[in-house]
Amino acid sequence: MSSRPVGFFDSGLGGLCILEAFKKECPLESTVYIADSANCPYGNKSAEDIVNLSDANVKRLLDKDCKMIVVACNTASAAALEYLRAKYPAIPFVGIEPAIKPAAIESKTGVVGVLATAGTFNGRLYNETKAKFAKNVTIIATVADEFVDLVERGVTSGLEAERIVREKIEPLLDARCDKIVLGCTHFPHLKPLIEKVAGNKAEIIEPSQAVALRAKYILKNANLMNDANLEPRHIFISTKKDCD
Repeated sequence: MSSRPVGFFDSGLGGLCILEAFKKECPLESTVYIADSANCPYGNKSAEDIVNLSDANVKRLLDKDCKMIVVACNTASAAALEYLRAKYPAIPFVGIEPAIKPAAIESKTGVVGVLATAGTFNGRLYNETKAKFAKNVTIIATVADEFVDLVERGVTSGLEAERIVREKIEPLLDARCDKIVLGCTHFPHLKPLIEKVAGNKAEIIEPSQAVALRAKYILKNANLMNDANLEPRHIFISTKKDCD
């Protein structure tokens, strides 16, 4: 048992969908969330820069006495997760990878669309998962960095958002994608609009619930669950100077 908080970080607000799913699964756990909005987006940065930014976020979370850290960012998971686990072996880490496996298994058309940042597509996690589970399907990888900008600006509906979403989704539908994987934690914030554009032509798959369940499993397995009858505390930290 441990009343210490669970740490989360993302390049901005995207990982809040992971945080909310975790809070539903583990309502007694306190959390600390870092939105590194001063350095958002991560997707167009070098792997070295992403590792350094991720390390800085981890150090800040460890200063808050976090007992486990969820890398609530696909790009950071792809570039930095292996490094972080090696540098901090005493801390359990949970990362994220695009949900290619269930999409590939369940696809009827044999064509799966994946929306992510360039950093995720260039990462080892994505390419290993694709090679292992998507041998018999066609993967159409689409870089959608514009979605990150929309979410950071709070524009998740309206004409501008719908135009940008249509530009990315309609070519996937034209290519017969029946599963569309959201490979960035910012993208689920646009899920209602994406589902509107996709209609009944494709299922939208995102990993929030799976990541939350994995985090819960690791806490239980390490005997780190908080079962004290105390009100949990939830701390939000932004690296934007005007939000600190």
